[in-house]
Amino acid sequence: MERYSTINSNHIMGGGLITYLLPLMTSFVFVVLLVPFIRKWALVIGFVDRPSNRKIHANPIPLMGGVAIYAGCIIAMLIFEGVTPQSLAVLTGGTILMATGLLDDWFKAKGKEFPVWPRFIVYIVVSSVPLWFGIDIEGVTNITDHGMIFFPAWIVWIVTMAWVFGITNMINFIDGVDGLASGIVTISSVTLLIAAAAKAQIDAGLIAAVLVGACAAFLAYNFHPAKIFMGDAGAIFLGYTLAVIAIDGAFKSATVVSILVPFLALGVPIMDTVIVFSRRFIEKKGLHKADKLHTHHTLMKWGLTQTQTVSFLYLVGAVFSLLSIIVMLTFS
Repeated sequence: MERYSTINSNHIMGGGLITYLLPLMTSFVFVVLLVPFIRKWALVIGFVDRPSNRKIHANPIPLMGGVAIYAGCIIAMLIFEGVTPQSLAVLTGGTILMATGLLDDWFKAKGKEFPVWPRFIVYIVVSSVPLWFGIDIEGVTNITDHGMIFFPAWIVWIVTMAWVFGITNMINFIDGVDGLASGIVTISSVTLLIAAAAKAQIDAGLIAAVLVGACAAFLAYNFHPAKIFMGDAGAIFLGYTLAVIAIDGAFKSATVVSILVPFLALGVPIMDTVIVFSRRFIEKKGLHKADKLHTHHTLMKWGLTQTQTVSFLYLVGAVFSLLSIIVMLTFS
């Protein structure tokens, strides 16, 4: 506990723009430097995403970008955040998910499918990791007397795990067009960073800043035409980390109205998942089966190019994020 107290004290004393700018720039630089080496290595060992009837790209693309994102985030987080419950939650759950995603990506690179159930079990187990470190959705503010309405323990566990499991997978769902997932996560991370900074939640703010830097750097290589993909390894790591940031930041001491902030900040992946699952249910397809029912697929069927599709969804994400900030400033 002494270690945690020292770190938190230093965070408060060092509050301000520089507190978030340095970790952001550090993760940015690490990812910018790592991607070219990882890209070359992936090509050498054949760790690539090959074209198929579901894929938009026509040539094999290196599939190890998630390793660069993971390394850049973890290194910058440990440098600036140190050993805290927040960093341990991201490190523990994020490492398990990155390794699982990397195994799944390796199967894809070899033209095989990694079984669904082992991944599902890992995702369920990892969704409980934040709870091990005291990071949970514990309740909402009582609008009548400004006290807290605390949830029973079993509801805390269910709601927290459902949120982590959901967001982890939702980011993976939207990773189907060059630059979409990395750009949307950048926008969402900026929003959660602003929310954390406004509430003086330094730990959540630092990790959000690290995520902004890593994703912005990766976007330089991942925007159309992409030179590298993040793969499942990168997407589920980013989704999990976003979920942890939202719980430790935007959800903390949330009023009934401002609890909308994290939902709006992650509006694009949530919207896409709701639309896709509704269509799969109506068409009586398996909810976990990959298809071309996602929002980005629909937009491209309507005639938009990859760049236009991604730009439009960036705009939607920015609108959601702006709304979340307005809600936070108005009702928090």
